[in-house]
Amino acid sequence: NPRLCFAVLKAVIAGDVLNANGYRIRPYEVVQGTTEKALADGRVWIASALKKRTSILVAMWKVRRRLARVEVDRLQAKPKVSIIGEFWAMTTEGDGNYHLQKFLESEGAEVDVQLVTAWLLYNIWILRYDTRKRMTLRGEDGSRFGLAGVNIRKRLINLWLAEVGLKSVFKLYANFMGLSGYHLPDQGEIARLAKEHYPNELRGGEGHMEVGKLIQTVIKKKAHMVVSVKPFGCMPSSGVSDGVQSLITKKHPEAIFCAIETSGDGAVNVQSRVQMFLFKARKKAREELDQVLQRRGWSLEKARICLGSGWKRALNYPKHRGLAGTGANVIQGD
Repeated sequence: NPRLCFAVLKAVIAGDVLNANGYRIRPYEVVQGTTEKALADGRVWIASALKKRTSILVAMWKVRRRLARVEVDRLQAKPKVSIIGEFWAMTTEGDGNYHLQKFLESEGAEVDVQLVTAWLLYNIWILRYDTRKRMTLRGEDGSRFGLAGVNIRKRLINLWLAEVGLKSVFKLYANFMGLSGYHLPDQGEIARLAKEHYPNELRGGEGHMEVGKLIQTVIKKKAHMVVSVKPFGCMPSSGVSDGVQSLITKKHPEAIFCAIETSGDGAVNVQSRVQMFLFKARKKAREELDQVLQRRGWSLEKARICLGSGWKRALNYPKHRGLAGTGANVIQGD
């Protein structure tokens, strides 16, 4: 049913945008719990719009106004932690990963999560990549995923349209819900970064994407620390996290990378391991903020005066200016 599929897709993208907003706002809220209350209201309004088939954009605008009332203080040296790894383990927010996101926030971190929309774009990229590879075969490709009898040009056009459509809907929803300046990962760039260390042809788990994400995060300073999480026994992700990523961290010694596995009795062990690496990330975030303050010739108190009250607004989020920390990017300015 195309209508049902489109409704599910709208729900996934709307959920992604709402969650991304929550992870931006919650670590900096002045009154604890106000972000969660706003998000809970937002989920009800969006679910109601989908169920009753009323305008989801109107519901999103209502969510935007609700989130905007949350007061924040972004001028803090909070370590930003990116979570990558096996798809389910990194996206779930419960017992399956020991409430990893909530645990990191309770330890004073800002969490950068991977969205389901990015995973959909990754799968579109794989289909396009495989199609271009297979179309160069000398003989007819009659395998299960082959191109025998397939209009290759039409398939490539449809995949391009799917990517453009997905990105366009995400951008529309992001604009209506106040998720300013959010950029979905460039799958082509991630593939190029990973190719030297993990061939794009290899499949299983997230394939090359996990490797590319770590490299991109380090060289572009998108986060202070990266956590890779996977279920115990997940061989594709274990081979990447415990094998290939060790080479990446050797080439980029500034990277703070923590690989963890989930199992029935490992919560304490996992959280202790994460805390050890988080100690380094906190120090790095503090040093980064101090350095940018020194460059501006400001104390933190003077920065609060000079930058005004604009950064107390929940939906005001700084552009990435080559620094990992949100507070450092605010002070860096243009």
